[in-house]
Amino acid sequence: MVESHILERLRHMAAVGVRAQTGSAADSWLAHGLARGKLHEVYSSADEAACGAGFAIMQAILAGATPLLWLRIEAVERSGGRLHATGLAELGLPPDALIVALVPDAPALLRAGADAARCPGLGTVLIESSGPMRGLDLTATRRLMLAAETSGVTVVSLRIEAEPVPSAAATRWSVAAAASSPLAADAPGLPAMDIELLRRRGGPAGARWRVEWDRDTTSFRGAALSGAGLPLAADRAAARHPPAPVRRRSG
Repeated sequence: MVESHILERLRHMAAVGVRAQTGSAADSWLAHGLARGKLHEVYSSADEAACGAGFAIMQAILAGATPLLWLRIEAVERSGGRLHATGLAELGLPPDALIVALVPDAPALLRAGADAARCPGLGTVLIESSGPMRGLDLTATRRLMLAAETSGVTVVSLRIEAEPVPSAAATRWSVAAAASSPLAADAPGLPAMDIELLRRRGGPAGARWRVEWDRDTTSFRGAALSGAGLPLAADRAAARHPPAPVRRRSG
Protein backbone atom coordinates (compact mmCIF):
# COMPACT_ATOMS: atom_id res chain seq x y z
CA MET A 1 0.00 0.00 0.00
CA VAL A 2 1.06 3.61 -0.56
CA GLU A 3 2.29 5.15 2.70
CA SER A 4 -0.56 6.54 4.82
CA HIS A 5 0.95 10.02 5.06
CA ILE A 6 1.11 10.20 1.27
CA LEU A 7 -2.56 9.26 1.00
CA GLU A 8 -3.41 11.89 3.59
CA ARG A 9 -1.52 14.49 1.59
CA LEU A 10 -3.40 13.50 -1.57
CA ARG A 11 -6.76 13.80 0.19
CA HIS A 12 -5.78 17.28 1.32
CA MET A 13 -4.82 18.30 -2.21
CA ALA A 14 -8.12 16.99 -3.54
CA ALA A 15 -10.03 18.83 -0.79
CA VAL A 16 -8.50 22.22 -1.61
CA GLY A 17 -9.57 22.13 -5.19
CA VAL A 18 -7.24 20.04 -7.33
CA ARG A 19 -9.50 19.11 -10.17
CA ALA A 20 -9.24 16.54 -12.92
CA GLN A 21 -9.65 17.45 -16.54
CA THR A 22 -10.79 15.26 -19.36
CA GLY A 23 -8.04 13.91 -21.56
CA SER A 24 -7.56 14.28 -25.27
CA ALA A 25 -6.54 11.87 -27.97
CA ALA A 26 -2.94 10.75 -28.17
CA ASP A 27 -2.44 12.60 -31.44
CA SER A 28 -3.09 15.99 -29.78
CA TRP A 29 -0.36 15.71 -27.13
CA LEU A 30 1.37 18.79 -28.52
CA ALA A 31 -1.51 21.01 -27.48
CA HIS A 32 -3.29 19.15 -24.70
CA GLY A 33 -0.93 16.54 -23.24
CA LEU A 34 -1.28 12.78 -23.14
CA ALA A 35 -4.76 11.32 -22.84
CA ARG A 36 -6.02 11.35 -19.26
CA GLY A 37 -7.00 8.16 -17.47
CA LYS A 38 -4.66 5.97 -19.53
CA LEU A 39 -1.33 4.19 -19.18
CA HIS A 40 1.52 5.58 -21.31
CA GLU A 41 5.13 4.40 -21.66
CA VAL A 42 8.17 6.64 -22.11
CA TYR A 43 11.50 5.06 -23.06
CA SER A 44 14.90 6.72 -22.87
CA SER A 45 18.53 5.71 -22.61
CA ALA A 46 20.44 6.05 -19.35
CA ASP A 47 22.07 9.23 -20.64
CA GLU A 48 18.66 10.65 -21.54
CA ALA A 49 16.83 9.70 -18.33
CA ALA A 50 16.33 13.32 -17.30
CA CYS A 51 14.89 14.10 -20.71
CA GLY A 52 12.41 11.23 -20.49
CA ALA A 53 11.32 12.36 -17.04
CA GLY A 54 11.06 15.94 -18.25
CA PHE A 55 8.77 14.87 -21.08
CA ALA A 56 6.48 13.10 -18.61
CA ILE A 57 6.36 16.17 -16.37
CA MET A 58 5.70 18.50 -19.30
CA GLN A 59 2.79 16.28 -20.32
CA ALA A 60 1.33 16.43 -16.81
CA ILE A 61 1.62 20.22 -16.77
CA LEU A 62 0.16 20.57 -20.26
CA ALA A 63 -2.84 18.36 -19.44
CA GLY A 64 -3.40 19.89 -16.01
CA ALA A 65 -2.85 16.39 -14.64
CA THR A 66 -1.47 17.30 -11.23
CA PRO A 67 -0.65 16.61 -8.45
CA LEU A 68 2.03 14.23 -9.66
CA LEU A 69 3.21 11.27 -7.60
CA TRP A 70 6.71 10.16 -8.61
CA LEU A 71 7.53 6.60 -7.55
CA ARG A 72 11.21 5.56 -7.52
CA ILE A 73 13.18 2.55 -6.35
CA GLU A 74 15.74 3.40 -3.68
CA ALA A 75 18.59 1.86 -5.69
CA VAL A 76 17.67 3.99 -8.72
CA GLU A 77 17.88 7.13 -6.63
CA ARG A 78 21.25 6.09 -5.21
CA SER A 79 22.69 5.44 -8.67
CA GLY A 80 21.00 8.25 -10.58
CA GLY A 81 20.84 10.92 -7.90
CA ARG A 82 18.07 12.79 -6.18
CA LEU A 83 15.60 14.95 -8.02
CA HIS A 84 16.60 18.58 -8.54
CA ALA A 85 13.84 20.80 -7.21
CA THR A 86 15.08 23.92 -8.99
CA GLY A 87 15.15 22.09 -12.31
CA LEU A 88 11.59 20.84 -11.83
CA ALA A 89 10.46 24.37 -11.00
CA GLU A 90 12.15 25.61 -14.18
CA LEU A 91 9.92 23.25 -16.15
CA GLY A 92 6.90 24.88 -14.52
CA LEU A 93 6.00 22.25 -11.91
CA PRO A 94 5.02 23.91 -8.60
CA PRO A 95 6.66 22.36 -5.52
CA ASP A 96 3.28 21.67 -3.92
CA ALA A 97 2.16 19.70 -7.00
CA LEU A 98 4.80 16.98 -6.58
CA ILE A 99 5.08 14.06 -4.17
CA VAL A 100 8.10 11.72 -4.32
CA ALA A 101 7.92 8.25 -2.80
CA LEU A 102 10.81 5.77 -2.56
CA VAL A 103 10.18 2.02 -2.48
CA PRO A 104 12.66 -0.79 -1.80
CA ASP A 105 12.35 -2.89 -4.95
CA ALA A 106 10.50 -3.59 -8.20
CA PRO A 107 7.59 -5.57 -6.68
CA ALA A 108 6.96 -2.73 -4.23
CA LEU A 109 7.11 -0.26 -7.11
CA LEU A 110 4.39 -2.09 -9.00
CA ARG A 111 2.19 -2.44 -5.91
CA ALA A 112 2.55 1.24 -5.06
CA GLY A 113 1.86 2.21 -8.67
CA ALA A 114 -1.31 0.13 -8.82
CA ASP A 115 -2.53 1.54 -5.48
CA ALA A 116 -1.78 5.12 -6.50
CA ALA A 117 -3.44 4.73 -9.90
CA ARG A 118 -6.72 4.07 -8.07
CA CYS A 119 -6.53 7.36 -6.14
CA PRO A 120 -8.69 9.99 -7.89
CA GLY A 121 -7.02 12.77 -5.89
CA LEU A 122 -3.98 12.41 -8.16
CA GLY A 123 -3.48 13.74 -11.65
CA THR A 124 -0.47 11.67 -12.72
CA VAL A 125 1.44 8.69 -11.36
CA LEU A 126 5.00 8.51 -12.71
CA ILE A 127 6.52 5.05 -12.25
CA GLU A 128 10.28 5.17 -12.84
CA SER A 129 12.26 2.00 -13.47
CA SER A 130 15.72 1.22 -14.81
CA GLY A 131 16.70 -1.73 -16.97
CA PRO A 132 14.66 -4.91 -17.45
CA MET A 133 11.97 -5.08 -14.80
CA ARG A 134 10.66 -8.44 -13.70
CA GLY A 135 6.92 -8.39 -13.18
CA LEU A 136 6.22 -5.48 -15.50
CA ASP A 137 4.47 -7.65 -18.06
CA LEU A 138 1.24 -7.60 -20.04
CA THR A 139 -0.83 -8.62 -17.01
CA ALA A 140 0.67 -5.93 -14.78
CA THR A 141 0.18 -3.20 -17.38
CA ARG A 142 -3.43 -4.28 -17.89
CA ARG A 143 -3.99 -3.77 -14.17
CA LEU A 144 -2.43 -0.32 -14.37
CA MET A 145 -4.54 0.59 -17.40
CA LEU A 146 -7.76 -0.61 -15.74
CA ALA A 147 -6.98 1.37 -12.59
CA ALA A 148 -6.21 4.49 -14.65
CA GLU A 149 -9.40 4.21 -16.67
CA THR A 150 -11.47 3.73 -13.52
CA SER A 151 -10.00 6.63 -11.54
CA GLY A 152 -9.17 9.04 -14.36
CA VAL A 153 -5.54 9.22 -13.20
CA THR A 154 -2.85 9.29 -15.89
CA VAL A 155 -0.13 6.67 -15.38
CA VAL A 156 3.27 7.12 -17.05
CA SER A 157 5.76 4.26 -16.97
CA LEU A 158 9.23 5.77 -17.39
CA ARG A 159 11.50 3.00 -18.69
CA ILE A 160 15.20 3.88 -18.58
CA GLU A 161 17.72 1.74 -20.46
CA ALA A 162 15.07 -0.86 -21.25
CA GLU A 163 13.70 -2.45 -24.41
CA PRO A 164 9.98 -2.31 -25.16
CA VAL A 165 7.97 -5.42 -24.32
CA PRO A 166 4.29 -6.18 -25.04
CA SER A 167 2.05 -4.10 -22.81
CA ALA A 168 -1.44 -2.65 -22.49
CA ALA A 169 -0.22 0.96 -22.72
CA ALA A 170 -2.25 3.34 -24.85
CA THR A 171 0.91 4.94 -26.26
CA ARG A 172 4.64 4.25 -26.25
CA TRP A 173 7.22 7.01 -26.76
CA SER A 174 10.95 7.36 -27.33
CA VAL A 175 12.48 10.58 -26.00
CA ALA A 176 15.99 11.96 -26.45
CA ALA A 177 17.60 15.34 -25.86
CA ALA A 178 18.29 17.68 -28.77
CA ALA A 179 20.45 20.79 -29.10
CA SER A 180 18.47 23.89 -28.17
CA SER A 181 18.44 27.11 -30.15
CA PRO A 182 20.45 29.82 -28.33
CA LEU A 183 18.64 32.93 -27.18
CA ALA A 184 19.86 36.52 -27.41
CA ALA A 185 23.49 37.11 -26.41
CA ASP A 186 24.08 33.38 -26.89
CA ALA A 187 22.15 32.56 -23.70
CA PRO A 188 21.06 28.93 -23.21
CA GLY A 189 17.93 28.12 -25.15
CA LEU A 190 14.74 26.34 -24.19
CA PRO A 191 14.76 22.59 -23.40
CA ALA A 192 14.64 20.72 -26.71
CA MET A 193 14.00 17.07 -27.47
CA ASP A 194 13.45 14.56 -30.24
CA ILE A 195 10.27 12.54 -29.73
CA GLU A 196 8.94 9.51 -31.58
CA LEU A 197 5.60 7.81 -31.14
CA LEU A 198 6.62 4.15 -31.21
CA ARG A 199 3.19 2.64 -30.69
CA ARG A 200 -0.40 3.81 -30.39
CA ARG A 201 -3.35 1.56 -29.71
CA GLY A 202 -5.96 1.88 -32.42
CA GLY A 203 -4.01 4.36 -34.50
CA PRO A 204 -0.89 5.03 -36.58
CA ALA A 205 2.57 5.30 -35.02
CA GLY A 206 6.03 6.23 -36.27
CA ALA A 207 5.58 10.01 -36.22
CA ARG A 208 8.52 12.11 -35.03
CA TRP A 209 8.83 15.63 -33.72
CA ARG A 210 11.59 17.96 -32.61
CA VAL A 211 10.18 20.40 -30.08
CA GLU A 212 11.12 22.96 -27.47
CA TRP A 213 9.32 23.41 -24.15
CA ASP A 214 8.30 26.98 -23.32
CA ARG A 215 7.70 27.16 -19.58
CA ASP A 216 6.23 30.67 -19.72
CA THR A 217 3.42 29.61 -22.03
CA THR A 218 3.38 25.96 -20.84
CA SER A 219 3.45 24.77 -24.42
CA PHE A 220 5.59 23.01 -27.00
CA ARG A 221 6.90 24.82 -30.03
CA GLY A 222 9.03 23.91 -33.02
CA ALA A 223 12.79 24.15 -32.66
CA ALA A 224 14.43 26.25 -35.36
CA LEU A 225 17.19 23.70 -35.90
CA SER A 226 14.69 21.03 -37.00
CA GLY A 227 13.25 23.05 -39.85
CA ALA A 228 9.76 22.08 -38.70
CA GLY A 229 7.07 24.21 -37.13
CA LEU A 230 4.15 23.28 -34.91
CA PRO A 231 1.54 22.01 -34.94
CA LEU A 232 2.53 18.88 -36.83
CA ALA A 233 0.07 16.21 -37.88
CA ALA A 234 0.39 13.12 -35.72
CA ASP A 235 0.91 10.82 -38.70
CA ARG A 236 3.56 12.97 -40.35
CA ALA A 237 7.24 12.58 -39.56
CA ALA A 238 9.37 15.69 -39.20
CA ALA A 239 12.25 15.73 -41.65
CA ARG A 240 15.89 15.12 -40.83
CA HIS A 241 15.34 13.53 -37.44
CA PRO A 242 17.80 10.88 -36.30
CA PRO A 243 16.53 7.34 -35.68
CA ALA A 244 14.96 6.76 -32.28
CA PRO A 245 17.38 5.27 -29.71
CA VAL A 246 14.89 2.55 -28.74
CA ARG A 247 14.62 -0.69 -30.67
CA ARG A 248 11.08 -1.74 -31.42
CA ARG A 249 9.29 -4.93 -30.62
CA SER A 250 5.76 -5.97 -31.39
CA GLY A 251 3.18 -5.69 -28.62
